[in-house]
Amino acid sequence: MSGTGSKRGKGSYFVSTISISLVLIVVGMLVFILLNARLISDHVRRNIGFAVIVKDNTNEAEIKRVQKILDTRPFVYSSTYITKEQAAKSFKKEMGEDFEAILGGNPLLPSIEIRLNPEYANNDSLAVIEKGLARFDIIHEVYYQKSMIESINENIHRITLLFLIVGAVLVLISFTLIRNTIHLAVYSQRLLIKTMQLVGATPFFICKPFVYGSMWRGFFGALIANLILLGAIFVVQEKVSKVINIMHMDVIVVMVGFVMLSGVLLSFFSAWFSVRRYLNKDLNTLYA
Repeated sequence: MSGTGSKRGKGSYFVSTISISLVLIVVGMLVFILLNARLISDHVRRNIGFAVIVKDNTNEAEIKRVQKILDTRPFVYSSTYITKEQAAKSFKKEMGEDFEAILGGNPLLPSIEIRLNPEYANNDSLAVIEKGLARFDIIHEVYYQKSMIESINENIHRITLLFLIVGAVLVLISFTLIRNTIHLAVYSQRLLIKTMQLVGATPFFICKPFVYGSMWRGFFGALIANLILLGAIFVVQEKVSKVINIMHMDVIVVMVGFVMLSGVLLSFFSAWFSVRRYLNKDLNTLYA
């Protein structure tokens, strides 16, 4: 009998650990996706920018001096100086026509193309930036597409909100599943819990082995989940390495840490409240 009980206990321990790890895989995937979604949105915003159109016949040295000043500003992610000749070449390539032959010259002006840091990639910030640039005499115009920038930010906000809502629901479901898994493990020992209470054991003494056991299950479940997640991330990165890099160390550290904390802490609280629940019940109700 003792051998059968021992095997059954080990089997229950193994099943609950695997159940926790499967749920934590979902949690880890969600955290990884949400964090990478933020990086992707920042990448999109860094491609938002504006063109500083310079007055004609401005000395190139003066243009580069202004460019260096702009590079020190917090809103600038990167800047590129485009000469009149480069602008004409690009325009010809896009339009497929030699407009200089038709017009008898190059009417395009030199410019400095600015790419913004993500937090400044909105119309309100750009309006303030535009006013600040007015002090430079060489600037003819600041050009940016307000409607396009507004549309990009609105779409990013909608997608982010959708991710957060779906993420919150999935995390709630995942945590509920872990709680139920721990509760079932404690439920099988409810009579033992009540017997220990009846012979005078303190609540802390009774809770201690169940809480420690659950925390270890949560730890090993999280460890298994993290190993599977890291393996999956490595395989996916191998497939998409030429398109995008998803192996960001800070994201991976946060994901691993969140999964470990979720597994251990949730197992702790689930076991504690489950044991306390049976301690507060009447003996007759335990058979229901």
